[in-house]
Amino acid sequence: MATYKEINGTNIQVVSSDPSNPVEGQLWYNSTSNTVKGFIVSAGSWATGGAMNTARNSLGSAGTTQAAALGFGGDTNAPTMPADTESYNGTAWTEVNNLNTGRQALGGAGTNTAALAFGGGLAFPPGGPTAITESWNGSNWTEVNDMNTARTYFGSAGATNTACLAFGGDPVTTITENWNGTNWTEVNDLNTQRDLLAGNGTNTSALAYGGETPSATAATESWNGTNWTSVNSMNTVRRRLAGAGASNTSGLAFAGKISLGPDPVTGATESWNGSNWTEVGDMSVAREFLGSSGTNSSALGFGGNIPPSTTSTEEFSSGPATVTLTTS
Repeated sequence: MATYKEINGTNIQVVSSDPSNPVEGQLWYNSTSNTVKGFIVSAGSWATGGAMNTARNSLGSAGTTQAAALGFGGDTNAPTMPADTESYNGTAWTEVNNLNTGRQALGGAGTNTAALAFGGGLAFPPGGPTAITESWNGSNWTEVNDMNTARTYFGSAGATNTACLAFGGDPVTTITENWNGTNWTEVNDLNTQRDLLAGNGTNTSALAYGGETPSATAATESWNGTNWTSVNSMNTVRRRLAGAGASNTSGLAFAGKISLGPDPVTGATESWNGSNWTEVGDMSVAREFLGSSGTNSSALGFGGNIPPSTTSTEEFSSGPATVTLTTS
């Protein structure tokens, strides 16, 4: 039988610490941890993160990285909507100061120290959708100017609390609004009216995908700061999903539900490269109505409805990674 050296031209090195610059396919034995390790380029997979303190779905979320997220509001199956806010530090969730107005099915954008919460419903079913907007400075929420159109279950994008985008929503609409840090301004509409969709990016480079038209859709649109353009659809039709990503050329769509019927929720995950969607590793806990943060190579999914509502948090990673080889 051929040896590893005969096939690959190298021995498995014995080292006391992992190499600082390994190449794809390289193997080594770490004598400190007594493990055989290798370097791979992964298409992407999910791992369990720290659980939220309060189980909820239909929550607002913000965060441009996996290790720093904010979850706020949502539905806890109570008569009134919670105002609870939690901050994630990459390991655990901490309860911080509440929203001024508790609500569910709201939009969120920014970071866990500079976020914006907007729209949503005051009761379940969402009561008289609201246009209320609140800004988070890392310590407290402050009410600022309202959206022009009150709505629930819409898509949102934005990397700060001074530049955000809201699009679609219920009542089912194509309306898009841009936030400049002071006011909301209506800009050019989506091509496909829908609610229960997801989005990612910034207010000048965003992506909108999935949702309900009223049937579930895989339609994807790209925003260039002025107009929406229809691009290639997702592989899996769905609504009530979540998304993460830094721009209209880099996105991650995950979880959701395919139809209004009894079909189960899904953990299906797809990565967008600016032209096409590619299926990657599914979430461990399939769900809908969840929160999200991060990028298409390092994302966070949290909360949601299985049912019931959950505190489950999962971390997605793709690209180069060092892995430990086992016998399983």
